[in-house]
Formats: sequence, structure tokens, C-alpha cells
Amino acid sequence: MADVVRLEKQGAVAIVTIDRPEALNALNSEVIGAVGSKIDAIEADAEIRAVVVTGEGRSFVAGADIGEMKDMTPLEAEAFSARAHRIFGRLEELPIPTIAAVNGFALGGGCELALCCDFVYASTKAKIGQPETGLGLIPGFGGTSRLVRRVGLAWAKELVLVADPISAAEAQQIRLVNRVFEPDALLPAAIAAGERIAARGPVATRLAKQVMQQGQDADVRLAHALEQQAFGLSFASEDRVEGTTAFVEKRDPRFSGR
Repeated sequence: MADVVRLEKQGAVAIVTIDRPEALNALNSEVIGAVGSKIDAIEADAEIRAVVVTGEGRSFVAGADIGEMKDMTPLEAEAFSARAHRIFGRLEELPIPTIAAVNGFALGGGCELALCCDFVYASTKAKIGQPETGLGLIPGFGGTSRLVRRVGLAWAKELVLVADPISAAEAQQIRLVNRVFEPDALLPAAIAAGERIAARGPVATRLAKQVMQQGQDADVRLAHALEQQAFGLSFASEDRVEGTTAFVEKRDPRFSGR
């Protein structure tokens, strides 16, 4: 039986592909569990320094699997949401940077999966949105919380309450998407960004992501204190010694991740 989520490596970049194209990569219990298994593998592999998440075929993820959800009881639905939140939260909290390469439909759970990544690249063919209210539902995998933090309250309300998908260009205008590419250029661009991240100091990269993640909802004074502490901590790393020495010696650094 084919794996519904693939994990491949290109150098120090891991590529996680949702591979259920016959269902437009809809998220059912099997897919959500497989995402968790791939996160386990990424956490266990010290060589991986960046992650790209994408979908097979013409869809990133078209949403949660309505066929599976249709007959759920309220308690079953809450448990389904809680499980997805746990696994999506693990993706968001990975210490290494993550990039969503949105190649097509990113609706409902697909938009929510992209929001767990540090930033989003999208194809010109992408359609992104939270259509749940049209089904008598609300977002259940983080769409009412992460979306507000990514694009602001008013845009999040429009996306959730009007529930119409938007184009990649519109998503870029509201800062849901960082960059837009022609379809054939999307995945190479996301991998290239991952490779550039992988070439930076791994300790500094982890610290910078951690501080931004922790500081985004903090009082600015606490955010500044977190940065000061992490800045000092970076000076304890071998990477800092190598990076600054390489700069002075006018050569490329050889980071060890320590």
C-alpha cells in the first residue's frame, strides 16, 4: 500500500509530500497520522536543516476529508480536531525552518497546514481559503487562530466568514503568501530557499526561529529580553566562532551545528 505522505531528502532539505491525489490530498485520519510519523523521522535526522511541505498533483491539500467527518459525533469531531492540532503544532514547533509550497488548492485544512509553516510560497494556480462555514462548520485545525496572527483580524474574518477562496496574488497582498511562482518553478524555488537556510549557521537559525515564535505574542519588552538572551547564547556555539572567523578570513564558513 502506497504511503499517503512521502518524505524525501535533497541534501539537507527534507521534502514532505501529501500523496493522496485521487482525493485532492484531503486530510483524513490516515494522512494526519502519517504527517506525524514524518515529523518523527525529521526530528530524528540531524542532517535535515530545512523542510518543504507540498502536495502531489494539482492540489496542496483540498481540506479535511468530508466523507470521514460527515457522520462524526460531537465528541468524535472534537477528538479529530484535537489530534490534528497536536500534530500540526509539532510541525509549527520544529526547531528547523519550514516552507509550504502551495501548488494548488489549499482549502480548509490545507490552508491550516500551510499556516503551520514558517512561510508560504505559492503557485500562480493556487486557491487558498477557509470554506468551512459553507458546510455548516468552522475551521478546526487552527484556522481561527493562526490565520488571525498571520494576516490580521479583519482579513481572517473575511476569509472565514465570507468563505470564498482567494488567488495566490490576493493571498500575497494580505501577507498570507510570501512569494508567487509559475507552477513549474514553485518547488525548485522552495527547495532553493531551504538550501540557502541550510547553508546558514544551524544554531543561530534555530535560535532565531525560536525567539520569533515565542516573541510574536509577547509584550515587546519580553520579546527584546528573549532576543538578548538568545544573542548571548549564540556566542557559546562553535558555529559563531566558525562564522565570524570565516568572515574575517574572507572564506565560506563550515558550520557544524554545534
